[in-house]
Amino acid sequence: MSKLLIVGSVAFDAIETPFGKTDKILGGAATYIGLSAAHFKVPAAIVSVVGEDFPEAYLEMLKDRNIDISAIEVVKGGKTFFWSGKYHNDLNSRDTLETQLNVLADFNPVVPDAYKDSDIVMLGNLHPIVQNSVLEQLTKRPKLVVLDTMNFWMDNALEDLHNVIAKVDVITINDEEARQLSGEHALVKAARVIEKMGPKYVVIKKGEHGALLFHNELVFFAPALPLEEVFDPTGAGDTFAGGFVGHLAKTENISFENMKKAVIHGSNLASFCVEKFGTERIQELSHEAVQQRLKEFKELTQFEIELS
Repeated sequence: MSKLLIVGSVAFDAIETPFGKTDKILGGAATYIGLSAAHFKVPAAIVSVVGEDFPEAYLEMLKDRNIDISAIEVVKGGKTFFWSGKYHNDLNSRDTLETQLNVLADFNPVVPDAYKDSDIVMLGNLHPIVQNSVLEQLTKRPKLVVLDTMNFWMDNALEDLHNVIAKVDVITINDEEARQLSGEHALVKAARVIEKMGPKYVVIKKGEHGALLFHNELVFFAPALPLEEVFDPTGAGDTFAGGFVGHLAKTENISFENMKKAVIHGSNLASFCVEKFGTERIQELSHEAVQQRLKEFKELTQFEIELS
């Protein structure tokens, strides 16, 4: 198995959807990525920062899933990053009600020595300067560097974002972000433009409409599994990313054909994430449930047809 390094936020969220609302619950990109990747039982570490207000029980829960938490810095007297949002009825759009950077504002990631030679690095959504600083600490070039980002950094740190994009192998963004980053409306054209920025592979997430994988002239599409209930889409994209890199780390195969399977694994785990608030569903998920839903994905997408 390949060694997986995950960098991103470990945080508190407060979420409101048409189906209910929460007080502060566990959130953060690295949390979702780590919990998702843990289903593949690969050696993984999270690099992040939390405040003294962060419950020890959350850290222990991550540790119990064989995630190395030694590089999650706990700032004495500090407060953990907090985000609050309210989703509209369609669950595809939301309003940010509050963002408190707190300890994340001065975060200087320190990669643990045991993971400076990681085979796969997953750069969760953070300031591109922070993402780049992680790459500069590595002692060798990873087999694969995957980067997730968002339109906020395109608006406020575009030059820094371009600098780090040039160093990665895979970028995962949603369709709106792909259009903004590339200046192209058609997603096929958008992917071609983004590939020229550096990444060999472009993954464009389309929420309930699935995900696209691009590499040179090759294109693969994975649908999202139709669900009876979508309760909370928070963290679905990060859960997808965790499944994606978790499969690649387990199989030690970064070919396009295997990345197609990784996209399916990511979509599969993301389909569970949306069924409950926050990380709750991913935490309680059994191996049997994951395998059963993979079977449903297979039945949804495989067919035989005669060509004339």
